[in-house]
Formats: sequence, structure tokens, C-alpha cells
Amino acid sequence: MANVTVIGAQWGDEGKGKIVDWLASRADAVVRFQGGHNAGHTLVVGEKVYKLSLLPSGIVTGTLSLIGNGVVLDPWALKAEIEKLEGQGVEINGENFAIADNCPLILPLHRDLDGLREQAAGKGKIGTTGRGIGPAYEDKVGRRAIRVCDLDHLDDLAPQIDRLCAHHDALRAGFGQDPIDRDQLIADLREIAPFVLQYAQPVWKRLKKVRKAGARILFEGAQGVLLDVDHGTYPFVTSSNTVSGTAASGSGLGPNSTGFVLGIVKAYTTRVGSGPFPTELEDADGQRLGERGHEFGTVTGRQRRCGWFDAVLVRQTCAISGVTGIALTKLDVLDGFETVKICTGYRLDGKILDYLPSHAGDQARVEPIYEEMDGWQATTAGARSYADLPAQAIKYIQRVQELIETPVALVSTSPEREDTILVRDPFMD
Repeated sequence: MANVTVIGAQWGDEGKGKIVDWLASRADAVVRFQGGHNAGHTLVVGEKVYKLSLLPSGIVTGTLSLIGNGVVLDPWALKAEIEKLEGQGVEINGENFAIADNCPLILPLHRDLDGLREQAAGKGKIGTTGRGIGPAYEDKVGRRAIRVCDLDHLDDLAPQIDRLCAHHDALRAGFGQDPIDRDQLIADLREIAPFVLQYAQPVWKRLKKVRKAGARILFEGAQGVLLDVDHGTYPFVTSSNTVSGTAASGSGLGPNSTGFVLGIVKAYTTRVGSGPFPTELEDADGQRLGERGHEFGTVTGRQRRCGWFDAVLVRQTCAISGVTGIALTKLDVLDGFETVKICTGYRLDGKILDYLPSHAGDQARVEPIYEEMDGWQATTAGARSYADLPAQAIKYIQRVQELIETPVALVSTSPEREDTILVRDPFMD
């Protein structure tokens, strides 16, 4: 049996929650390997709706769910999310949930800095969620982070607090803010420590045991490849690597463990926040996509920008992330369009490009080259086999996989777990 790594192959918000939930019901362990509580997954199980930001999607069905070392952890957000899910009847304990003890923590000072920077940025705003993710990753790389394991050694934390405050107090002074209240920080950590430590352990060791037993592991990515700090639309990106290769370093298992790479791809394109978006539609079609697709961020509630499917971008993200097959989601949102368009290339300064250039200015100036296809008037909602789909919808799917040079492994036709057309089982690769 193969392991499976799930990533978003656009700007995030591709409907990963439903796909991960569907796969998690067949996995033995689910691992989050990067990002923080800026990720948002909405799961629909029967009549219940679960909104997750930090917890792996497997937790809802009781599947062993692990937060890997590549994640930055806000302990207060974790507590609130666990309490909310427990209020919905989800059981969370040391048997089905664990946190890597070498996870860096997101502290209140990180949230403060995130907000101060964004307010001062003017036209340079990146569109951060303001949850402290970026500053926490900066402190990790700067070797001044407080980690989960440090919560068990708070009496010995003074040298690390010195290092942390030396950096942050200087930044805060530049924004006209008071220095960090060290006593309050320690008091806050002391209060939350018992809650977090009950789940803390060497996750790499737990995973090694799971893998040795021949269990199926699902690696759950957050955001999307186009938000990757190296390969995305920099600087309008997140603060971590969102590509599939991060599953290895962010979990503590080697690269030969990540298995089938499933790229989640929406049948059109959306993004939240600032940054280039070549196929963005600021017309009735764009509004229709947003309304039909209920395009609002799970975490932020922000309205998503909408546009036609961009095959150039998805071909690029599939190549960068070594995608084995894609899950095409929200096909039903395109129902009823007289014609649909797919971007097949870009024009830039008189040249034709088959990739997105790296420079932000060039990314903002590329003009999409469209291929137009007939739409379909029949509904695809709830289809569970190709036989249930209109002929033009099948032609659309076939054209998408030709242009992105990656096969379709499954098609999602509604938020319901069962409304899925399985072409190739990722766990049977």
C-alpha cells in the first residue's frame, strides 16, 4: 500500500478538506507537515460541518492525527480548536493525537509584529492573515524560537527569552511599542504548558513505528504551491514551503516515504489576498464563479478573487511538486456556463510564455491566452461516475489533464464525501 501526500496545486482553497477527509477515512495516520493555523479546511460529514485550521483532518473520524515539526504551533489557538471540536462530539486524546515536541511556538508577540508590519506596509501589503505565522518562522530560522519541548523547561528559559527579546524589542521600538513583558510571557506559557505537553512527543518516532507496521500514512499539506516561499508568487506567498517535498522534512520521515502525490486542483482558479492573478475575472463571470462556489476563506472569511482555469500555472506546480495525479474539485460550479475558458499560455512584451516568470512585476503584466470550449447545461453536482457527467464536462476534464500533463486521479462534484468519481486510487499505487 502506498502513502499519499496531498498538496494544493493552485493558491490554496482548492477543496483539500473534502479530499483529505475522504482519504483520511482510509488512512491509518494523517500528518500536517507545514504552515500554521492560517490554513483552513472545511469538512462536511453527514449533516455536520467541521472547520479546521490547525488540526489534521483525520481527527474528525478518529484517525491518528499528528502535527509534524514543520508546523508552527499557536498553543492558544490549538486549545480553542480542540475545545470547539470536542463540543461537536469529536474525541481527542493521546491515543489519536500528537504534536511534535520540536515544533516552534507562535507567541502573542508574533501576532503583534504581524499586525504592526501589515499596517505600516501601505501599498506593499502582502495580505497576511495576521496570525503570526511569518514572524514565528523567522524566529525559527533565526534560532531564537521557543519550541513545544521548552514548555517542560520554563525555569531554564531565561537565555532564550533574552535572545528573543533582544530581537523583538528593537522591532517594537521602531513601531513605537513598549518592550515585551517578559513576566507576562512566562506566565502565559506556564498556564498553557500542561495542555500542550499532554500531546507532545517525538512525532518522527511515532511515525517510524506506524510505517514499520505497514500502515497507510496521509501527509496533509496546507495552502497551495503558488504560495510556496520559494516557488510561489513571491513576495505574495506564505512563510513555509508548501511543495510535496516538505512532507519529508516537516514530519521526520525520509523522502521515500511520501508516496503518491495528489495535487488538489479547482476546476477554475481563485486566490485570497494580494498578488498577481493572470486569469482573474472582474466581471459577471467572475462574480458568478464566486457566488456559485461560495468563495470565502475558511479562516479569514475574506472573499476570494475568481478566474478561469489556468493550465500554465497548474502544469508548473505539478512539475515542481512531482504530482502523480490530480483531484479536480468544484466541477459543478461551472455548470450552466455557455462557454468556459482555459488559459494555455501568456503574452509578455510580445513573447509567448508557457510558464509564469519569477519576477513579481512580470507576473503582474502577463496577459492570458485563452482556449474557449462549449459549456454544459446539465448538472454535474453529485455525479459519482463518468457516466453521470455531461459529454462536454468530460471533454473539459480531458483537456485539463492534457494541458497540465498530469492525469486526473479523481473528480469531486460536491462537498459531500461520497460525491467523488474515483479514476485511480492513490492508496493502491
